[in-house]
Amino acid sequence: MTTAFFHASLHRARRTVFAAALAASLAALSGHAMADDFLELAKTKVAAATAPKTKWDGPTTGPKAAADKTIVFVASDMRNGGVLGVSKGVEEATKVIGWKVRVLDGQGTVQGRTAAFNQAMALKPAGILLGGFDAKEQATSVKKAAEAKIPVVGWHAAKESGAVDGLFFNVTTNAQDVAEIAALYAVAKSEGKAGVVVFTDSAYAVAIAKSNAMAEVIKKCGGCTLLGVEDTPLADTSTRMPQLTTSLIQRHGAKWTYSLGINDLYFDFMGPTLQSAGGMAKNLQNLSGGDGSESAYQRIRSKRFQAGTVPEPLSLHGWQMVDEINRALGSQPPSGYSTPVHLVTAENIANDGGPNNSFDPGNGYRDAYKRIWGK
Repeated sequence: MTTAFFHASLHRARRTVFAAALAASLAALSGHAMADDFLELAKTKVAAATAPKTKWDGPTTGPKAAADKTIVFVASDMRNGGVLGVSKGVEEATKVIGWKVRVLDGQGTVQGRTAAFNQAMALKPAGILLGGFDAKEQATSVKKAAEAKIPVVGWHAAKESGAVDGLFFNVTTNAQDVAEIAALYAVAKSEGKAGVVVFTDSAYAVAIAKSNAMAEVIKKCGGCTLLGVEDTPLADTSTRMPQLTTSLIQRHGAKWTYSLGINDLYFDFMGPTLQSAGGMAKNLQNLSGGDGSESAYQRIRSKRFQAGTVPEPLSLHGWQMVDEINRALGSQPPSGYSTPVHLVTAENIANDGGPNNSFDPGNGYRDAYKRIWGK
């Protein structure tokens, strides 16, 4: 090997090493830039979701109130705080619009809901409202109502809002948006370094959709770690969560900094375990993508064992359900309105109904519906 050839080979090797190092550096810089961009996006979206809800962004036109109607609200289970809250919104709205409403309790079982739906049909109402259960479960009854020209409006009766599964309209906040904002809060507050466990319940399609959305957000965060997705039934949280929490602390230790649940119920039973564990466990940040229970509000206000929740505006949704029935009776299409997400934290809990442990937007929705109905 000549000296010239040796030096040329050495030069090429050095250029190759330099090029590889440069490419790695550029990739790292690009990765950091992308991570920074995602973190800024998370902070921007969180800021929008936590802002006070002062402007009405729903419908402003529609049919005047139909006269002297009776509707029936078929509840999945009146022990459920969300269903109860929506039913109260319906009762409030029907008084304003000049109608009557009957509330029938499905008592938490398929058989109970079937019996309540059959009873609702026997009353021959102007419309039927489904509160908190899947319309597909009662597909036969929904079809019979359609054949009898009785419009059916749901609340949380399908995975998405809209005219789906035989419903005139399903009233809900977009489940994907709800899940994403909870996860984005973890990204934003941790400065892109959250170690996350997600809690879900595979018995519900909407729960799986939410937990999948949460997991995808965490995966997009370059500095975050998805420690796991725990599938545990909502109905068994009181018995399962204490032991599961202990197991997760032992498994993940200080790496576990944030929890994301598809419902506040998971965090109702974690407090004593976290308290006794001490250390990092006491500082664990829990966030719920859905519900907004009274106990969640209390935990957030006291800054103990829950950092945030994404609640539904239960009363507003009750008013919207009545409005959608009125549109159906007026032979008009549904409003198409889906309420935007709202994230409750300790910083904004004094706004939008927070002092009453509920999300009741200060956007004038009652007056807006009164104007539409001519009341």
